[in-house]
Amino acid sequence: MFEIKKRDGSTEEFIPEKIVVSCVKCGADLETAREISNEIKRNLKEKTDTEELRERVLGLLEKKNPQWKENWLIYDRAVKRRL
Repeated sequence: MFEIKKRDGSTEEFIPEKIVVSCVKCGADLETAREISNEIKRNLKEKTDTEELRERVLGLLEKKNPQWKENWLIYDRAVKRRL
């Protein structure tokens, strides 16, 4: 089991489908979203924080399609109020 440390300091179990859903929401097709999620899972450390996980997903999105990364960042700024 892999644990993800959240911004508030709490931890939760790594759920690969969360990455899939986020990738699809920013424009990736389902197959590509699953590939990204599987890549993250293969290289996940036992304890990872959400910021590291986010950066790794964004890097993979950018390699596949830079617009998907931009869509993710727009969502973060607009909905989650992140810069």
